[in-house]
Amino acid sequence: MELSNTVLEHLADMAAIVAKEVGVYIKSQQYKLIGVQSKLGGDSIASQVFTEVDLESQRLIVEALLSSIKQYDLGLLAEESSDDNSRLVKDYFWCIDPLDGTLLFTEGKEGFAVSIALLSQAGIPQLGIVCDPVNQISYKAIKGIGVWRNGISWTPEKTGDNSGPLRLFCDRSFLKHTNYAKSMLLLDDFACKNGMTGVEVHSQAGAVMNAIAVLENKNACYFKFPKKQNGGGSIWDYAATACIFKELGFWVSNIRGEELELNNVESTFMNHQGVVFSKNMDLAMCIVSMDYK
Repeated sequence: MELSNTVLEHLADMAAIVAKEVGVYIKSQQYKLIGVQSKLGGDSIASQVFTEVDLESQRLIVEALLSSIKQYDLGLLAEESSDDNSRLVKDYFWCIDPLDGTLLFTEGKEGFAVSIALLSQAGIPQLGIVCDPVNQISYKAIKGIGVWRNGISWTPEKTGDNSGPLRLFCDRSFLKHTNYAKSMLLLDDFACKNGMTGVEVHSQAGAVMNAIAVLENKNACYFKFPKKQNGGGSIWDYAATACIFKELGFWVSNIRGEELELNNVESTFMNHQGVVFSKNMDLAMCIVSMDYK
């Protein structure tokens, strides 16, 4: 079954409305005393923590999307629920991260987001919704139709002047990566050769807002190297932003420059792939050429 553009627009509007509502709820809970719990996840603390706010946010989203699941026979993959493998048998499935950046949320910092995507069984993003609760900014992308920022059609500049630094958005864990220093040398060399004033590192956001930050800043990138341990983000960390980048014609790939695999049969983890987000193809190729082993 193929979903028509009319249906995709309807589903995107439905998801955008609930993402914004949940964003308001999350923001209202940020500075309250909230218990932090642990779950099985990747090898990082960030992937193992969750709160009652995560659970309630997911409940609200699933409840709002339930009618569409029944009407269009959609699968469901959500971070705070076990994988029921419906993503592997349904033509399309909702992919939900009710609160990306939970650790930052519990620390009273920015960088967390609501992320909702619709993917085909082949792992192709059909729509992507992101809500930044702190700054009250919403992003919506529909495959083949367009991208909107706060309801206004949006096309960030692909290239601009090269004044200022090259901005690297990354996870905190990257600062301790064995190849961090070598990577910084390569990025600094790229920056200098292209008239930029070195590299500026930002490591205080979750995966979703790191990718969004690349769109909101000139001369920016976000990437993760692959690793053997479970983690490296999961499908729900990248599905919505991948849709936004693809629809805008910007670079999103695995660390080898290949298509991101967003519906792996074996696992929802992305540690075997790594990711690259960039508006600049030359910068993306610089990252893809790095020796991360």
